[in-house]
Amino acid sequence: MSIDILQLCPVMPALEADLAKRYTVHRWFEMKDQPGFLKFHADKIRGVVTGGHVGIPTELAVQLPNLEIISINGVGYDKIDLNEARKRGYRVANTPDVLTADVADLALGLIIALARQLVLADNHVRAGNWPKGELGLGHRVSGRRYGIFGLGRIGQAIAKRLEAFDAKIAYSGRRKLDVPYTFYPDINELAANCDVLVIAAAASAETKHVVNADVLKALGPNGSLINIARGSLVDEVALIAALQGGTISRAGLDVFEDEPRVPDALWAMKNVVVSPHIASATHETRRAMADLVLANLEAQFSGKPLPAAVV
Repeated sequence: MSIDILQLCPVMPALEADLAKRYTVHRWFEMKDQPGFLKFHADKIRGVVTGGHVGIPTELAVQLPNLEIISINGVGYDKIDLNEARKRGYRVANTPDVLTADVADLALGLIIALARQLVLADNHVRAGNWPKGELGLGHRVSGRRYGIFGLGRIGQAIAKRLEAFDAKIAYSGRRKLDVPYTFYPDINELAANCDVLVIAAAASAETKHVVNADVLKALGPNGSLINIARGSLVDEVALIAALQGGTISRAGLDVFEDEPRVPDALWAMKNVVVSPHIASATHETRRAMADLVLANLEAQFSGKPLPAAVV
């Protein structure tokens, strides 16, 4: 008998196809009568496939009495009530490690694009403005001071890449680590001692709006902010005010507080580079993530240890 899976958001076509081959998949995000579905089918659902940016609303999870596992196509799990999972006894799994390199690569891409004005330069040439005059000078990437908030897997991968740029690297996090970088216990102190502040920490109640007006003021009028973590870590209202008022110089953002909606003020600024949450969006990594989503599901339903358990 096929196992019923509730899919809460779109995933890559290859994963869609693999899920359909192995399970009976119900696409929640396409249903016009979600309450009607739950009335007749909620007790059949044994697994949920979702994205880290979606998670699962607790009010939906409590209506699935036979739920065994939530398999996240992503690394973040801040939108899942882990206490509810522990209380109910269903598992939560994600896809760590396989996306670390790509996220770190994009962080470097945003750093370079911002400092060297690559987006502005592209627009300058395409608009036919080069013959009319020079674009203006950018800033050097090498040899600058970089602060990384959150030196986990991704933060360390970013730091490793920055070493090749002769960077002066510092970090802040929950604890001091055995790494050759300067540690600051407070993000304000970190911001005050770097030119580029890179946000790479996990989203949680503790990190919500950790980048606030005070941190941006500490970063200073020549400072840049890079966020490849989660939009919730940055107070967007404070960020917009800081960019408009010259409190900081530039920002490179892959994530936002209310995705996919991006404040008009951000994408209208020439000193901001934005991308649509694409840090893990490569063929190679999305395939690896898909394989791990499937492996987590298969392990749960065959009584084996989960390859990437959160709880």
